[in-house]
Amino acid sequence: MQKLNFFLISFFLLLMTAGCQTIKDKTDAIIEKENEKLSKYISKPASVLQMELGKPDEDFKNAKGNYELIYNTKKYGIPCERRFEINSEKIVIGFVSNGCF
Repeated sequence: MQKLNFFLISFFLLLMTAGCQTIKDKTDAIIEKENEKLSKYISKPASVLQMELGKPDEDFKNAKGNYELIYNTKKYGIPCERRFEINSEKIVIGFVSNGCF
């Protein structure tokens, strides 16, 4: 009986571990796709970004003297924030994406 319990518990733990890896793989693929999508704006004028994504929800000058444009959305009730950094020549030099898929 103990061998059966040990086998069932081991099997259950194996399934849980495999399931977590699958979720991690899917999440990583979604993040990679999001980064590829946003990377196309790097080295492009901010006007191209705004033509495609619209007017940002927030914009301000950061501590480095660059502008930041922030786009907030929600998908399935989960907030998504895309933050783009724009240099003094109005060129996109970086981005950060949080909660977006």
